[in-house]
Amino acid sequence: MRLPSTPPELMAALRTVWSGDRKRFDHFLAHSVKSEVGGRYLHWDELRRRPPPDGLTSEEWWAGISMARSVLRTEVPFKDDTGRGFHFARTDSLMLALHRIDREMGGRLEVADPQLANREVRDRYIVRSLMEEAITSSQLEGASTTRQVAKDMLMQGRPPRTKDERMIYNNFHAMEVLREKAREPLTEAFLLELHELITRDTLNEPGDAGRLRRSDETITVQDRSSGQTLHIPPKAGELPARIKALCAFANEDAGDAFIHPVVRAIVLHFMLAYDHPFVDGNGRTARALFYWSMIRQRYWLAEFLSISRIIQRAPRRYGEAFLHVETDRGDLTYFLLHQVEAIIQATQQLYEYLELKSKELREVELILRDGENINHRQLALLEYVLRHPGTRYTIESYRRQHRVVYQTARQDLLSLESAGYLQKKKMGRSYTFSAVPQLERMLRAKRA
Repeated sequence: MRLPSTPPELMAALRTVWSGDRKRFDHFLAHSVKSEVGGRYLHWDELRRRPPPDGLTSEEWWAGISMARSVLRTEVPFKDDTGRGFHFARTDSLMLALHRIDREMGGRLEVADPQLANREVRDRYIVRSLMEEAITSSQLEGASTTRQVAKDMLMQGRPPRTKDERMIYNNFHAMEVLREKAREPLTEAFLLELHELITRDTLNEPGDAGRLRRSDETITVQDRSSGQTLHIPPKAGELPARIKALCAFANEDAGDAFIHPVVRAIVLHFMLAYDHPFVDGNGRTARALFYWSMIRQRYWLAEFLSISRIIQRAPRRYGEAFLHVETDRGDLTYFLLHQVEAIIQATQQLYEYLELKSKELREVELILRDGENINHRQLALLEYVLRHPGTRYTIESYRRQHRVVYQTARQDLLSLESAGYLQKKKMGRSYTFSAVPQLERMLRAKRA
């Protein structure tokens, strides 16, 4: 990844337009004063590669776009390391995306799957989402392990064996803590606790977890392949004041202008990554803070989403969104648009997943419609083992997945064994449960 080109000086470009005749100035106003190009909020680095409107230079075209964006500008109570304020533009594309998020995340999941009216069923989906977010957020920071191994670790409740597994394990438990603390205000102590949870036993120096970086620690963000420095965070001495401002913004105690709740959550994500207050683990902490803010502001559907999974598919675009803000005078719109797109994609994937799961569960219910007393947890297990015959469950993994007490999990599995759907096998001091051979054929034969 390279640093994008810095946009040209606005006034220098405008002087060339103002110094011309009135006809040319009218042409400039008619063809360039728009905040977006074809519905896209382009950075200068991309705009300069496109042919400008007839009669204008690329610099003049950029000047017109910058003027249009300034009219839509909203300040946020943060400054960069030079003292220049951060801001964003209320463009049509951003407002439309926020409206769509409000509509889709403000709905009720029971519409997609009536079983989600049951709290226990909702918890199962939340566990799946927490696992996915913990895995992909850690992988974005370099954790190297397969998704299946990571899920097995979390479901079985076994201790992590490697540093990479520890990163995922920490992320998962930190996300659970954030759900519990969604109603608490953000404080420096809370932020340090979150960082300690996320980075425990994963840093080169264990003492670095849960503390702000010191002035004698040189921290930079570099491109992994080229080694080029992409970002130098503010000085460590500024961190107490910057963290205080971050907390005030998170708690809605800063600024007079209305800030959309989703914008607030995304700005928190950006600013913590920009300030880079910790020696390591800043990215994971920033994404976790985004989730905390969304849930705190009652976007409860956020608990079911994995934003990092979307980011992981195009990590370069994620990094470029940060760099576009920095190189274009603190314009947060680039990062906002990137993140709202990720939220929308994650929400779409959730509804597609729920539709698929509902269809599969209905098929199992039809197969088991002979009146047997099968609860929703057991139906979910049977649906899963039909598609993954080699899957093995323990009472503990089943308990964790469905968030029930040990006795309930034990009874569920033993009753399925008694019905002939599962087989039990001794493994060490405990038992594992798996599908009996030819389970699907047996169920369909029962239906017939």
